[in-house]
Amino acid sequence: MKKDDNGTVINMIGVGTIITGDVNSNGDLRIDGTLKGSVTTEGKVVLGKNGVIEGDVVCNNADIAGEIKAKITVSQLLTLKSTAKLKGDIITNKLSIEPGAVFSGSCSMGAVIKDIKDVQRPEKKEKSA
Repeated sequence: MKKDDNGTVINMIGVGTIITGDVNSNGDLRIDGTLKGSVTTEGKVVLGKNGVIEGDVVCNNADIAGEIKAKITVSQLLTLKSTAKLKGDIITNKLSIEPGAVFSGSCSMGAVIKDIKDVQRPEKKEKSA
């Protein structure tokens, strides 16, 4: 964990590190390793080109250069870098895709999300008889 020039906390998962479980943070998160679980942060998620996330992502902003296998919900700007591979659904206000990025799934854009704090995971509903 370190702070950037603005005093924002940056959490890092390094190359070769594998984490199984969910990550919740108020600060920014950089992932260069593998995360098998969901990510929820009020900050920015940066996924390096060797990084892998196998779980849902909920954040304010995201720069993706690695691989995501799940749904990503970004309240502001989602950037898919040229090396990005995303297999899952996107919900975001703004989307930037560089040539070379691979995306397979559905995308909902616009003023879909008001505030990251209001985003809730869908509840499973049971069918009644």
